[in-house]
Amino acid sequence: MKLSVIIVNYNVRRYLFQCLCSVKAAIVGLDADVWVVDNASQDGSIAFLRSHFPEIHFIENEENVGFSRANNAAIRMTQSEYVLLLNPDTIVTHAAILECVRWMDEHPDAGSVGAALHNASGSFAWESRRGVPTPFVSFCKISGLNRLFPRHHVIGRYYMRYLDRNEASEIDILSGAYMMLRRKALDQVGLLDETFFMYGEDIDLSYRLLRGGWKNYYIPRPVLHYKGESEHPSTIRYVNVFHQAMIIFYEKHFSKKYFLSGFLIRMAVYFKAFLTLCKHGISKVFRLFPHREAHLHFYCYCGAANKEVVERLAHEQGATIEFAEFGQYPTENKNTAFMLFDTTTYSYDQILAHLVQASEKGMTICLATYTPQIGILLP
Repeated sequence: MKLSVIIVNYNVRRYLFQCLCSVKAAIVGLDADVWVVDNASQDGSIAFLRSHFPEIHFIENEENVGFSRANNAAIRMTQSEYVLLLNPDTIVTHAAILECVRWMDEHPDAGSVGAALHNASGSFAWESRRGVPTPFVSFCKISGLNRLFPRHHVIGRYYMRYLDRNEASEIDILSGAYMMLRRKALDQVGLLDETFFMYGEDIDLSYRLLRGGWKNYYIPRPVLHYKGESEHPSTIRYVNVFHQAMIIFYEKHFSKKYFLSGFLIRMAVYFKAFLTLCKHGISKVFRLFPHREAHLHFYCYCGAANKEVVERLAHEQGATIEFAEFGQYPTENKNTAFMLFDTTTYSYDQILAHLVQASEKGMTICLATYTPQIGILLP
């Protein structure tokens, strides 16, 4: 087996359904299998997905064991040369999968390969490639210095913006949302550290690969990431888990060598967590007051056979809809506008390319998709 795709799910069956549709199309022609590990979802994910994807291997946990433990369980059950860790709220393309596999084949020093993550607006997600978050690099990030000097090789190293994002490059840290790994490298440095419940495990594994003599690479092939639909960044739980993961990483790798600076970084992380919680509290207060709902408008790229049902679904959501020819772009921005694509007519490679081009043209717009089994999916 050349490749095993592993996806950990927790209560995001609609996003996972779309993800699996894109994976199924992306691995055509490859010797590959797909594994879904469900962390005790309460939304009927497995029952729903089994009927649509009988070829996929499902692992059902009786409790939420976290991202690391769930991935490790599946990795131990696979026999493939490469393993792709993939978030359930992603859309992958055939080009991205093939290019990453090819890169791994041609670069035996590659411990892992990542892709160019894009947000639902089509904009580039800078966490696609990062530097090792040493105390100094983290200080530059937390203090905002990296925003003042984003292309500086030292101050701006956290997001490595000095590298051309349209070219393949050697980097330090990959995102666990899309992380292709060489099994031989995993056998050497170990699997995901299960001390991390969620977040931080991708940083830790990337860093251990570097210390083990392997290289991590970035490939400029687009992969869409809705960014945390299973755990929204504004929740208190997210803030707690995310910042605790950062503390675990520093205590594991830097507490002895950089005691003083490591202490200061830990204090900075706690302070940043405090500010995030304050922001979360203020936003909750504002949500108590009545406000005007944003009007939804869909620019729809749809096959003739589905136009009627898509128009009906859009109207049920209180949205106006405007059908367009594929390759055309909106002539004006409207409040809360979405590019709505019919996935039965257009491939995910076509959809992502169109979305990314719209973002590069400066359009403020988000991706929406229509699939018969799940209807209209918004970010």
